[in-house]
Amino acid sequence: MARFSLLLIILAYGNDTLGNEKQSAEKAIRTPGEIIAQAPADEWRQVRAENLLILELPGGPVMIELADQFAPGHTKNLRLLAAHGFYDGLAMYRVIDGFVAQGGDQAGERDTGQGRRTIPAEFTTAGIAAEDFTALPGPDGYAPQAGFSGGFPAAREPKTGKTWMTHCYGAVAMAREQSPDSGGTDFYIVIGPAQRYLDRNTTVFGRVISGMSAVQQLARGSKAGGVLEDPETNRIEQARIASQLRETERPQVHVMRTDSASFRELIRARSHRPEDWFQYRPDHVDVCAVGVPVRVQASEG
Repeated sequence: MARFSLLLIILAYGNDTLGNEKQSAEKAIRTPGEIIAQAPADEWRQVRAENLLILELPGGPVMIELADQFAPGHTKNLRLLAAHGFYDGLAMYRVIDGFVAQGGDQAGERDTGQGRRTIPAEFTTAGIAAEDFTALPGPDGYAPQAGFSGGFPAAREPKTGKTWMTHCYGAVAMAREQSPDSGGTDFYIVIGPAQRYLDRNTTVFGRVISGMSAVQQLARGSKAGGVLEDPETNRIEQARIASQLRETERPQVHVMRTDSASFRELIRARSHRPEDWFQYRPDHVDVCAVGVPVRVQASEG
């Protein structure tokens, strides 16, 4: 009987120890807000001026970071079009609530300058090494791996070495017709839940890093396909690459490095949900549920 009582004490103590260890592990993970606020300066990178596209919409400026590493042909073409003033005075002419906002040259008649109206598709790239990809733990429903590279949500196929950007909220991609190579000027922004079924079907070349509220203020189209009867309502006043602006006019934008220790902890926090409010913790996270933190400092001019 004494041995039996001793066994119960040991089991009870062991269970209590395991419970304490579990609680300690949960407390060891900081909340997302704490991680972002306490991330050291060297775990942030400044967005280069030549990679920052600024759209002036009726609701305010929209800042888009261009992703050279995923779609260099598209980002180069966008820079040429913006420098030519191609988008100035055009409109976001097709807006479907919960889906996308599409803009550009609806009539297909505007001069593109040194830019091109159509360019080859860049649905995937083989130019991103495995060590430059921060993979999420667990499965992904649309790809063998999902994660982040260079500050952008992405997916990867290890067998082929191909990587592509994912259609998360705020993704910026090139619209096209039936032919894969028919896009080049008209782009769309994802304004609703992730549209992952579009991955590898259009070229994603950037993401909105500031100003989604201005995109959400765009009037929705009432005609079939979301096309506006009066596109002028959603006029693009101006589209400029930040490097075209005077230095005092350029906003300073910093993005958390997705290969940093802080970002890896942020992934764990989004997966485990360490906040006291949570009673059930899924220990799983989707690539589109981990927002890459951004800090924006307004221009001086």
